[in-house]
Amino acid sequence: MSLIFYYAPMSTAAITELVLEELGVPCEKVKLDISKGETKAPAFLAINPNGKVPCVVHHGTIVWESAAITMYLGETFGVERNLYPATGPLRGEAMKWVVWTNVTLGDAVARFTRNTMDWYPDDEKNAKAGEAGKLEIGACLRILDQHLEGKQFLVGDTYSVVDTHLNSFADWLRHMKLDFAAYPHVNAWGARCCERPAYKKLMSGEGQ
Repeated sequence: MSLIFYYAPMSTAAITELVLEELGVPCEKVKLDISKGETKAPAFLAINPNGKVPCVVHHGTIVWESAAITMYLGETFGVERNLYPATGPLRGEAMKWVVWTNVTLGDAVARFTRNTMDWYPDDEKNAKAGEAGKLEIGACLRILDQHLEGKQFLVGDTYSVVDTHLNSFADWLRHMKLDFAAYPHVNAWGARCCERPAYKKLMSGEGQ
């Protein structure tokens, strides 16, 4: 098979898995167990020296980082499926939101989780940093809510894998029980994203 997808459960690889499902791209899935150190094994480090998932290999080209993967898959498979903008202004909009998700929102989420979640040792947590991260998440959600006012989806008038990508992050925030009551446009958009057949298929476990 021309595309190989390396992933681990309960990781940001879930974003790529949903993007692949949305695009209907067949792939060979290689599951790695982070707890057993499989992402740090020499065989995988030869593919991704960062030792992280997700990672895809397409016709021998290795792409890591979920944002880069979403944009690559969108450009390669999404344009003809009307799930990613063609080259032009809307492509710039798409890239902006994908990168914003991982960099601006992602940094705030990382600082919040690293300093508040149970899976990190208490002696490594900083309460002030955790609270600052939470406040920045709120600022990001306000930006997103303002952008979505009067819009059905993030880019243009139709759903794209940009929505897939960002909604996956929003789903994670909901899982962490963050309060979304102040963001009605985000909530309405998220509900539309979650009605997608690809989303329902993966959430039901059919795509595993």
